Amino acid sequence: MICRLSTKRSQQIMNTMLHSQNMKSWHGPRMILTLLMLGLSMVFYAQDNDFGLWYSVGVEKKIDKRWSVDVEGEFRTRNHARTADRWSVGVSADYKIKKRLKGSAGYDFLWDNDEEKITLEDDGMTYKKWTPSCWGGRHRVHADLTGNVDWGRLNISLRERWQYTYRPEKIATRYDFSDETWEDNAVRGKGDHVLRSRLQVEYDFPASKFEPYASVELFHSWSLEQVRYIFGANWKLAKQHQVGLYYRQQPINKDAEEGEKSQHVIGLSYQFKF
Repeated sequence: MICRLSTKRSQQIMNTMLHSQNMKSWHGPRMILTLLMLGLSMVFYAQDNDFGLWYSVGVEKKIDKRWSVDVEGEFRTRNHARTADRWSVGVSADYKIKKRLKGSAGYDFLWDNDEEKITLEDDGMTYKKWTPSCWGGRHRVHADLTGNVDWGRLNISLRERWQYTYRPEKIATRYDFSDETWEDNAVRGKGDHVLRSRLQVEYDFPASKFEPYASVELFHSWSLEQVRYIFGANWKLAKQHQVGLYYRQQPINKDAEEGEKSQHVIGLSYQFKF
């Protein structure tokens, strides 16, 4: 785990610490781009919104008519794309059960930059404790079942994904302003089970390599935790090369913690198939 100072709030806290007594030292593409820009404009006019950029690169290998495997790396940002949020790498395998039904399973290693945490005294103004932002790892496995059907030029698919994420035990270092000392706080390992249900609609333009899509995804863990909306498109540059661009919006959950922001993301992807 790697901890470091981040954001203007961290600098303000550091100044407080330093002054304490004990501190010494095409039309289709144009339409998608327009929607993306409208989404971005919404972000900059709301203080409870955050904006990030996600980049991913993947390689897919088709083994036979039923089996394929792929590897993908991803990088995410937050804080209006100014702060690194996550690096990840994953591997998965897909199996075509029937013409309209496939199953898959995979593993991802996530290297997350956890946000800083600040607690205040009862007066709501005086700092009590501060935990700087820290990098730490998580392990994730998942199993999917996806079915799809054609309706005219539309392809409608439903994916059900079971996902288990485990965060190993770690030591979180935090500063106690009342004692003016640093302290180590042991955080126990934790595992989370989530069921993700995604409904997606794709449109096939005649004689075009451009394919727009829209999806909504629900995250369940005993109750509804998150909802994600995505509008995007894929471009097939050549037989083996494909790029994608999308806008993703995740509203604030009614049970969200105080200070949590609605997320707006622009994503860019590249995939090589062979």
